[in-house]
Amino acid sequence: MKITSLTMETYRWKRATPIRNGMYVYPTAGLNVVKVETDEGATGIGLAGGIQGAEEIGAAILDHFAQVVVGQDPFDTERIWDNMWQPKLVGRRGITTRVISGIDIALWDLKGKITGLPVYKLLGGYTNKMPVYIAGGYYEEGKGLGELAEEMVTAVGLGARAVKMKIGGAPINEDVERVRVVREAIGPDTRLMVDANCAYRHFEAQEIARKMEPYDVFWFEEPVNPDDYEGHRLVSQSTTIPVATGENEYTRYGFRELIEGRCCDILQPDGLIMGGVTEFMKVAALAQAHDLLIAPHGNQDVHVHLVSAIPNGLTVEYYSNSTDPMWGHMFNETLMVEDGHVSPPDRPGFGISLNEEALAPHRIR
Repeated sequence: MKITSLTMETYRWKRATPIRNGMYVYPTAGLNVVKVETDEGATGIGLAGGIQGAEEIGAAILDHFAQVVVGQDPFDTERIWDNMWQPKLVGRRGITTRVISGIDIALWDLKGKITGLPVYKLLGGYTNKMPVYIAGGYYEEGKGLGELAEEMVTAVGLGARAVKMKIGGAPINEDVERVRVVREAIGPDTRLMVDANCAYRHFEAQEIARKMEPYDVFWFEEPVNPDDYEGHRLVSQSTTIPVATGENEYTRYGFRELIEGRCCDILQPDGLIMGGVTEFMKVAALAQAHDLLIAPHGNQDVHVHLVSAIPNGLTVEYYSNSTDPMWGHMFNETLMVEDGHVSPPDRPGFGISLNEEALAPHRIR
């Protein structure tokens, strides 16, 4: 079996109200879908991390990688990955590694379809059920404390036992009040995570961590710039709240720095960004050797498989219609929360099939 073509489809849609975190505003959402086709008719589907505003660059990078990928055996994922990741030209970080991620995810989807196995089984099949948390709590125009509390209560109503909210986009004491209101709204038995999206300098992060400690915060995510490893370490050592980070880290080399420096308590690799399934599993093994837990950032449909395959998986991040208006419409099957957990589908590959009819009006490339 040989790979015959490599393509990418890009979809974008507007949110009714732009959402904002500690650093950025997101007026749109979307998908970058990589497809790998073979001479025996099987097609793998992969998702690449965000390349909004750089779609043409992403497409050009994909065309470059086609020279490496087309003609290869799709089962040779290690060799294909190594041939794509050439740091002098491409790879390391940014859009090139995000495109590599989408290609690698598509190859693993293809391997699952060819063998008839779901990806989590191919990777080790540690569990078929994983705790989940609902991501949300963004800043929005006209959204006050009451609306924030209502959103978090609604998230719990979806069946989750954990929720995440944003901080870093308001003065420290104002954000501490937001945390207090959410904790009171969801009660003492629901886990509460907070995410600063790199908004603070280390001394600011230390201040807000100290002020949040009375509200039983389960983790403090991305307190400082992703390249500030020492800042992460200082924050982590100054608070009883576990520090989580890694969504903006790339490849095993970046995570090696976080791990060896004891910069955090929980690692958050995003397979759609940091190098795909092949690289994610290396990071998970490195973390396991240091007794660190993995809580991947981003897309639940891919990550439910990856985190269910490993013994040091902690939880799955889950996006609902509060953050994405196309939730429940992008794919023909929707991953649902049940009793605080999600389960990887037993369909071959990642079990993802595009809802072509719903997506068609939103295709931009």
